[in-house]
Amino acid sequence: MRCFLAIALSDQAIAALTRLQTGLPLGRPVAPENLHLTLAFLGDQPDAALEGLHEELERLAVMPFTLRFTGLGTFGGLRPRVVFADVAADPGVMSLQVESTRAPRRAGLVPPKERFHPHVTLARLKTGGPREAEALRGFIARFGETPLPEVPVLGFGLYRSTLHPKGARYDLLAEYGATVS
Repeated sequence: MRCFLAIALSDQAIAALTRLQTGLPLGRPVAPENLHLTLAFLGDQPDAALEGLHEELERLAVMPFTLRFTGLGTFGGLRPRVVFADVAADPGVMSLQVESTRAPRRAGLVPPKERFHPHVTLARLKTGGPREAEALRGFIARFGETPLPEVPVLGFGLYRSTLHPKGARYDLLAEYGATVS
């Protein structure tokens, strides 16, 4: 099963991000129900391995924190492939990300190694080039300072990703709550 660990967004944040997506000059917007912040992509994993992961994730102590959006950006340099809403790399999100990558290793999973940059993907581009990059620079210049609601984080989830011709569908498999001190 293809899966990942992620933070769900509030309805207010999803509504604000969806409004931003309407101004995108190109790309395929991520469906509102799929907007999230990925902590760790786990790739394809057997069901038995996910049971061990579930046990490890239940042991995590998650302290509540707040996600704060800091602007817009792209991944892909001169050939942009992704448009995203940037999230501040504050201690809460960074600590949760570290712990959410250690838990799979303790459970015997080997998730793909990826550098973590907290963000919410807004759109994907099939091909990117100088023209697309220029259009996206204009979009970011115009909307990059749009205020977005903060998101209180009380936990995270384990999600299944099923690929379809019209895009991926994400299903929540389990939730892991915050520890309130």
